[in-house]
Amino acid sequence: MSNSRPHWSSQTKTVVSILVLAFLIFLIYRVREIIPPLIIAFILAYVLSPLVNRIQNRWGIHRVLAIIASYVILALVAAILLLLLIPPLIDQFDSLNLDLQILLHEAESFIGKQFVIMGRTIDGSALINQVTASFQKLVEPFLGQTLGFFIEIITSIVWLVFIFVISFYLILDSDSVRNWLESLPPPDYRQDYVRLRDEINLIWNSFFRGQIVLAAVVATMFTIAGFILGLPFAFAMGIFAGLMEFLPSIGHAIWLFVASILAFFIGSTWLPIPNWMFMLLIIGLHLIFEQFDLNYLIPRIIGRRVHLQPLVVILGIAIGAVLAGMIGILIAAPTIASARVIGRYIYANLLNQDPFPPQEELPPPKTTKWWRLPKKTEKTSD
Repeated sequence: MSNSRPHWSSQTKTVVSILVLAFLIFLIYRVREIIPPLIIAFILAYVLSPLVNRIQNRWGIHRVLAIIASYVILALVAAILLLLLIPPLIDQFDSLNLDLQILLHEAESFIGKQFVIMGRTIDGSALINQVTASFQKLVEPFLGQTLGFFIEIITSIVWLVFIFVISFYLILDSDSVRNWLESLPPPDYRQDYVRLRDEINLIWNSFFRGQIVLAAVVATMFTIAGFILGLPFAFAMGIFAGLMEFLPSIGHAIWLFVASILAFFIGSTWLPIPNWMFMLLIIGLHLIFEQFDLNYLIPRIIGRRVHLQPLVVILGIAIGAVLAGMIGILIAAPTIASARVIGRYIYANLLNQDPFPPQEELPPPKTTKWWRLPKKTEKTSD
C-alpha cells in the first residue's frame, strides 16, 4: 500500500491562494488602526537591535538587561536633546507673539486693499473678515471638547505602552524571528531570500542612520547660515530645516515657503537691505543648497540606494499619508526603494532572467587635486 498522497492541482492552489489573500486583505482592513503603532514598534526594534547586541556582547549580560539598558540610553539621549534644544527655542519663541502681531498687521495692511483684476474689484478687507469668521467657526467645536482631549491622551499612553511592549519582544526574539523567516522560502530560493533581505536591510540601514546624521548636518548648516544672514528665528528655522530632511523632495519647499514669509514681512535682523531683496537672497541661497544637498550630502550620507526621482517620492509620500498618516510620510522613501528591489526581482523572474546579474567592479577614477599639477613626462634621448 503506497503512502504517497495526491498533490493539489494548479486550480486548487490558485483558489486557495486567492482565498488566503482575500482573508489577509480583510484582516488588515479590520485591524488597520493597529498598523501605525506596529510600524513604529518594528522601526524602534530595528533601530535598537544593533545597540542591544553591542551591549550584550561587550558587557556579557542577559539580553533582557541589554534591552532595558538600550531603552534607558534612548531616554537619556532624548532628555539631553530636549534640555539642550528647548531653552533656546523658548527664548526665540518668547518674541514670537510680538513678531507675529507685527507680521499679521503687515499682512493685513498688504492684503486688506482693493485689487483690480481683469476689470473686477476685489475687497481684501472683506476677504480677511470671511477667512477670520471661517477660522473661528472651525476652532470653536474643538475648544469645548475637554473630555475628548483627555481620552485622546489616555489612548496615546496606551498605544505608547503597546509600542514599547511589542518592540521589546521583537528585540528579545529577533534571532527566532530571523530563523523563522529564513525557513519560509523553499530551499532552492533560500539564497535569493537572503540576498533580497541583505539588500533591503542596507536600504533601511542607510535611511535611518544616515537620515539622522543628515538632519543634524543640515540643522547645523542652516542655523549658522541663519545667524550670519540675520534670518528671524534662526535657531528654530535651523531645527525646522533638519526635521524637513525627513520629508524628501517636499521638505525643502515647506522650509523655503516659511522662510520666504519671514524674510518678506520681517526682513533681516541686521542686513540693511529691503525685505523683498532679503527674500530673494534666501530663495537663491536655498536653491543652491538644494542642489548641494541632492548631489553631494544625500548620496554620501544616506547613499544612492534610497535615492529616488522626486516625482516618485512625492507620489509615495501622498500614498503613504493616505495609508498610514505621518508614519507613512516618514517611511515612504525606504519603502519605495525596497519595493523597487522586490519589483526588479519579480520582473527578472517573469522574463526568465538572472535577478542578480554580476556587476563588474570598476576601479575608482584617478583624480588630480586642484593644488597638484600633473607631472610632465620628459622624453629621454637615445
